[in-house]
Amino acid sequence: MPTARERSDTLLIHADRGPGDDRALAPPIHASVTYAAGDAREFAEMATRARHPRFYARYGNPTHERAARLVAQLEGAETALLTASGMGAISAVLLGLLGAGDRAVAQTSHYMGTTQLFTELLPRFGVQVELVDQADTAALVAAIGRGARLVMVETPSNPTMTLTDLRTVAEAARAAGAVSVADNTFACPLNQQPLAHGIDLVVHSATKYLGGHHDLIAGVVAGSEALVERIWRGTIALGSTLGAFDAWLLLRGLRTLSLRVARANENALAVARHLEAHPAIEAVHYPGLESHPQHALARAQMSGFGGVLSVRVRGDYARTERFVSRLRLFTQAVSLGGIESLAVHAAAMVAGTLDDAQMRAAGIAPNLVRLACGIEAAEDLLADLDQALAA
Repeated sequence: MPTARERSDTLLIHADRGPGDDRALAPPIHASVTYAAGDAREFAEMATRARHPRFYARYGNPTHERAARLVAQLEGAETALLTASGMGAISAVLLGLLGAGDRAVAQTSHYMGTTQLFTELLPRFGVQVELVDQADTAALVAAIGRGARLVMVETPSNPTMTLTDLRTVAEAARAAGAVSVADNTFACPLNQQPLAHGIDLVVHSATKYLGGHHDLIAGVVAGSEALVERIWRGTIALGSTLGAFDAWLLLRGLRTLSLRVARANENALAVARHLEAHPAIEAVHYPGLESHPQHALARAQMSGFGGVLSVRVRGDYARTERFVSRLRLFTQAVSLGGIESLAVHAAAMVAGTLDDAQMRAAGIAPNLVRLACGIEAAEDLLADLDQALAA
């Protein structure tokens, strides 16, 4: 019997091919915006079928269809939908499923764009929002029990690597009649499958691990046919449509996902263990470490611990800034999930987006640095960190 990893490796190479595809090994890029119908009956069928891949590109595209089919199989979903960005995917879900008078429950620690949606945009449209510390599972379940239309989680969360108990949240949401949504960007489908734990919808910034080369912006929503159909109808109005070439880049990036994620996982664990013992580091946040307060939960719901960790440098904001500036292999740049290792001084990154109170609520200390490990040699990454800390 093949292992789960072997099945994923094979899916990434073959699962997007359908009966209507040609025999080219490299998938074609379908750049056409519109498609001709043979007669009036065929035109009517094209116009009325949801997400028809050969009608009008805002409704669907054959290249989109292949990439979406692949992500859906990786996540164990019935179907998936591509969008123009990760925030496009999250916006499509929230605006497609929530309306005036609805109540949503979310985490205090989310990607900053998601936090903005919950704290600034949704309340303007009459949606009530309650933010809860995701590490306090009892408080999260209680908030859901007070009534919710939608529950949004992100695990591991950005940038503190705090976990959310997916199965418990999914059960609480189901009991409350709420749709549960998980941002699986930091873990990716090879390390974690939220749908297998009862979550209804998964979203990704496919810009990160799924694309894997820092050369495209894309988003994905995966879940049941019924829910994705509702969300897709909203995207027609919102216009968050991914270009055909970017869909092709996503499909190409997915081919090597298992190779890249395996190396990133190994590198992050090596870096986390090394820095945990370093005298210049105050704390390391990585769910793969036995010292992580939620390590048992990580082992229960993750098959790999991801390529991202965060550390607190022993010192103040200025000393942390000097450390990040001295790094050579860890490039000082936003994003994650690509082949290159990146470093971000978290407080500096969100200073223009979150105020001091919001940063404290999100666990972003002045000396916090997020490290996103790429696929370089681990020994070289450790040497780079050591020289920057020594300086």
